[in-house]
Amino acid sequence: MMLNKALLKHYYGIDHWDLPSGYLCPPVPGRADYIHHIVDLVGSCNSGTVPVGPKVKCLDVGVGANCIYPIIGNKEYGWSFVGSDIDPAAIQSAHKIVEDNFQLKGALELRLQPHANDIFRGIIQKDEHFDLTICNPPFHASLQEAQSGSLRKLSNLNNKRITKPTLNFGGVNTELWCEGGEEKFVQKMISESKQFSSSCFWFSTLISKSSNLKSVYTALKQAKAVDVKTIPMAHGNKISRVVAWTFLTPEQQRRWVNTRWTV
Repeated sequence: MMLNKALLKHYYGIDHWDLPSGYLCPPVPGRADYIHHIVDLVGSCNSGTVPVGPKVKCLDVGVGANCIYPIIGNKEYGWSFVGSDIDPAAIQSAHKIVEDNFQLKGALELRLQPHANDIFRGIIQKDEHFDLTICNPPFHASLQEAQSGSLRKLSNLNNKRITKPTLNFGGVNTELWCEGGEEKFVQKMISESKQFSSSCFWFSTLISKSSNLKSVYTALKQAKAVDVKTIPMAHGNKISRVVAWTFLTPEQQRRWVNTRWTV
């Protein structure tokens, strides 16, 4: 918590940042990596020039109580954000962060997802357009799996068997696991994104387990995504990747860029 507060204050000008007890306190560098990598992808569609300013609109699916992705994206590139979450307490915490930091006011809108089984439905409004969606999906398929993973990690770090689960970065149930885990969550996200194919340029998500990539690519093929990009990321021993997809044809992409990004 103290390291995050220091990083957010020093690099992003956030003077007031706190979380409810037990909620996910994610490492800032990993969050920054996602933002900077996906920004490069967006820029590659604009002749290598990254579009900046509030005209670029990003949806953070599962913004959490910490809202770190919008903080980084707004500070570094001036983008505007919508953050969605199924947890009212997370939305309340994120709202307080916005209210306590003047630079975030007007830059981040928070929306409670009323239906826990929906991702984009109920959030993306009629005739609303996003240049990008980002997501760090729940990793585990059950609470038991989440606890087992923590025990395994702690045992490896300490070179001895640990029997009491302690989460490195905290996290409540909705942040850590969902039925079917990361694989099923992302498959549902892809299926639902098809319904909003003209509402967003790039959909994207973090994929932590490389073993999930095969089913993700299959789902994207079934959804008839026009283009799919996989962006590798690594921090120390942790290796992950971002998968991004679009349903826009090259001509629709050019029209999008000329309409929304060109001054």
